[in-house]
Amino acid sequence: MTVDPTDIRPEEIYATAIAGMLQGARHVAVGMVSPIPGTGALLASELGGGRPRVSILGSKQDTFWTDGGSELFDLAGRGRVDGFFLSGGQIDGAGNVNLVGVGDYPQAKARWSGCFGSAYLAFVVPRLILFRWEHTRRTMVEKVDFVSAPGASPETLHRPGGPIALITERCLFDFDRKAGRFSLRSLHPGHSLEEVRDNTGFDFDAPDIVPTTPLPDAETLALLRGPVAQRIAGVYPLYARDVWGIEAAA
Repeated sequence: MTVDPTDIRPEEIYATAIAGMLQGARHVAVGMVSPIPGTGALLASELGGGRPRVSILGSKQDTFWTDGGSELFDLAGRGRVDGFFLSGGQIDGAGNVNLVGVGDYPQAKARWSGCFGSAYLAFVVPRLILFRWEHTRRTMVEKVDFVSAPGASPETLHRPGGPIALITERCLFDFDRKAGRFSLRSLHPGHSLEEVRDNTGFDFDAPDIVPTTPLPDAETLALLRGPVAQRIAGVYPLYARDVWGIEAAA
């Protein structure tokens, strides 16, 4: 079956990239307001024949725990969560995430949701994927105004978890925890290195020839538009309707 590239939605490209980073994981958890990460995690599970197991906060079908966030934190602390996703109002070149606000704390000019368990999960979950769907100098900053979750830590500090990547609507970065620095892995179709640099407030490494983020193949698209779309619609019905035009099953 031939895939028409013009028929592939951006969300399907992002989800496919996310699924590729979750290969080999046993259990992936997805937090609130994370439809694209949730799609990528469910795709990874479908491609892996049910592995990784996926837990999505707010989903009756795809959450096996009964005590909300506190049980998630307990599982993560015991090494039973291999992957998680984290976003923020600001992300900087050292992988730091800001979920608190803009300006000098506590007199911030703008206030956001707050840290909740982001710092804890960033320390204990080995595959932390950062994401932000507004890739501008307002969000991709040289240095965050407040560190909700640090990207890297001193080698003397025991830290099994931390960021491995950052995905945006323009590109995909890898994160080197030891160096505390991002490197550009691929550009999404239709975007350029110059565009990414112009819209990024921090410096990053890039290869001489930057690959294009791979498109999903026919098998992957069938999974995305079939079982994955139906499952994610149960948690994010408006997202599923906007992307695939489907309604959640009754």
